[in-house]
Amino acid sequence: MVDVPELVAQAREGRPRAVARLISLVEGASPQLREVMAQLAPLTGGAYVVGLTGSPGVGKSTSTSALVTAYRRAGKRVGVLAVDPSSPFSGGALLGDRVRMSDHASDPGVYIRSMATRGHLGGLAWSAPQAIRVLDAAGCDVILVETVGVGQSEVEIASQADTSVVLLAPGMGDGIQAAKAGILEIGDVYVVNKADRDGADATARELNHMLGLGEARGPGDWRPPIVKTVAARSEGIEELVEALEKHRAWMEECGVLAERRLSRASREVETIAVTALRERIGDLRGDRRLSALAARIVGGELDPYAAADELVQGLTEA
Repeated sequence: MVDVPELVAQAREGRPRAVARLISLVEGASPQLREVMAQLAPLTGGAYVVGLTGSPGVGKSTSTSALVTAYRRAGKRVGVLAVDPSSPFSGGALLGDRVRMSDHASDPGVYIRSMATRGHLGGLAWSAPQAIRVLDAAGCDVILVETVGVGQSEVEIASQADTSVVLLAPGMGDGIQAAKAGILEIGDVYVVNKADRDGADATARELNHMLGLGEARGPGDWRPPIVKTVAARSEGIEELVEALEKHRAWMEECGVLAERRLSRASREVETIAVTALRERIGDLRGDRRLSALAARIVGGELDPYAAADELVQGLTEA
């Protein structure tokens, strides 16, 4: 058994091994997870969470590394969660080497962690919310969450980040095709990376046009800016940080930041509750109650919805 209070105290002191151990407890759904979350709860709420998403190859890791450098230059402690596809063999992070962030490996003010999706869709790992909470409690001022890069369905980051950054790059087919539908709707800041390539200006213009066709905005509403960067050379990163800080200030002034965090906490509670119910239903497989309900459905005595209502009622009364 782990001494959770001692581990949390060490994490607050900035010891990377303690932070790593706490995140491992989260990822492994440890029996001590409830104790970990109870210890962390009073210590959270101070970090600014920035999500970076976009199609594979747009430069998410390079942009994340450049942002780390910029925030460290400003004296901020930075945490990075880099979510990768899972290995089909070990279940671990398939691209967990984080080569592009190796410059920060020895910086005590930076904590970098690769997390595997383990089959979870939407671009994030299922344990990402709790891992964010660990980094927040460990004293990170900024937490950068880099998603897998799964394309148009990768919208879950919008529910976990204070500010969502969508990255595009010219020369990768139709840049707007990569950003349409859900991806186009979640961005608070848009970045055209690799802006030294041909077609960068056209990509920015097309994106600006698409944003103009989107949801109508009233006076005082946030209009997502478009920032052009060459992350490999740290060009445009200062402008990106400025756009992020402007969005944060706008959210704080309008009360949007508090609303987003409240909504995030609500979804987290809902997810935990649904998971617990699903596990309890899974335990019923082979149980007489479930078999009896199934028999009544097959016999035409009961419809599936009524059967589900009876099952839920039985679980809640148990």
